[in-house]
Amino acid sequence: MDSIALAVQKLKGFAEGLVTGRESSSRRNPIEILKRLQRESFSDLMKLRDRQDKVERLFSFYKSSKGNPFQESSTVLRGEVDFLGAVLLMSRVDEEHWGGIGRAGIRTGVDSRFRFETAVGDKGSVGIEFVANQKRVASNDGDVLETPLSLSKLFYKANAANGFSAIAIPIGAQVKDLDVASDYSLQEEKGLTDLSLGPPMLHQQTGGAIGVTVRMSNVIASLAQSIAGIRNGHCLSTFGQVVCLLPLGLKLSLLGLHRGPKLAGHNIHLGAFSIPVGFSRPSGDAEFGSIALKLDSEFDEYKRLSGWIEMKQANPEHLEWAVNFSDSSEDGYGWGTSLGGILEGPGNWGHFQVESYVKFNPSKRFSLKPGVAYVVDGNTQTLALVLRSNWSI
Repeated sequence: MDSIALAVQKLKGFAEGLVTGRESSSRRNPIEILKRLQRESFSDLMKLRDRQDKVERLFSFYKSSKGNPFQESSTVLRGEVDFLGAVLLMSRVDEEHWGGIGRAGIRTGVDSRFRFETAVGDKGSVGIEFVANQKRVASNDGDVLETPLSLSKLFYKANAANGFSAIAIPIGAQVKDLDVASDYSLQEEKGLTDLSLGPPMLHQQTGGAIGVTVRMSNVIASLAQSIAGIRNGHCLSTFGQVVCLLPLGLKLSLLGLHRGPKLAGHNIHLGAFSIPVGFSRPSGDAEFGSIALKLDSEFDEYKRLSGWIEMKQANPEHLEWAVNFSDSSEDGYGWGTSLGGILEGPGNWGHFQVESYVKFNPSKRFSLKPGVAYVVDGNTQTLALVLRSNWSI
């Protein structure tokens, strides 16, 4: 029995050694090693995938919430370079003719404007604007043209619920920045002269301004207060506007600008971010202002018909007016025609002008506008051959 038990034990040991040898051999086999690593890697990948799912669910939760800390704000750059040149045909070159050219708004030269605008939250935006205008600077070698870059505007816009919005412009405000009837942008369609740019009151500099706007179903109302620096003092201005949205895409706007007297006192020093709201004590200067009526109609995305008339408070018989019809198509070519003038009394046409141009678009962001303008100012007449080019980014 002992010999039989001993033999069985040896066979059992041999079998165990054989199995152990195969396992050791399989562990040293490269294929088996790769399979084992693959199984371990798969397990690690599944753990990473589970963690990634948790992170994605966390981001998804914050993106759907109002207070999203991961919301990105993008900065948009808009800019344009505008050139206007003219050949003036006049009977003689004198101050009377040059005065008529100035009143016609034929402003030659190169102007550049760049704006950076960044969204703040869901309903606000802040922007800064720079301009580079040609200026004639005296030097030892004679007058030279320079184009210094300067800060021209700083603004903040906020849109609240129920059609309420506000704007603050501590630096470089113009009345047209407060015009809610038109979506003002750098790439606004310009004709050959100032006739296409709306009533003259819209282009007055107001320094710093704050304004509020309320939008209802078919009516938009806005009110703004501004302060502008003048010689030896400051002047408060109030701008109001009511816009009626009519059928057929018509917009009728009533605009009013009241510029108060100069603030009393010569020791008032207000910074760019100081905008007083209230009443001032007159200092002997007369108050003045103007009222304008504007009508805009858009036939389609590019064709537009507009007209305006403005009356001065100081002289109600002094009326400025214009009618513009344009096609600002970006494909192929467009065109534009404007006429307007100044009526200084019943039957007294102190100034009249008409212009027409053709717009060519060599590319989407570059346009050429050759045209002609005819100006009658008092006893002077001028024919101007004008070329405007515009490049935008």
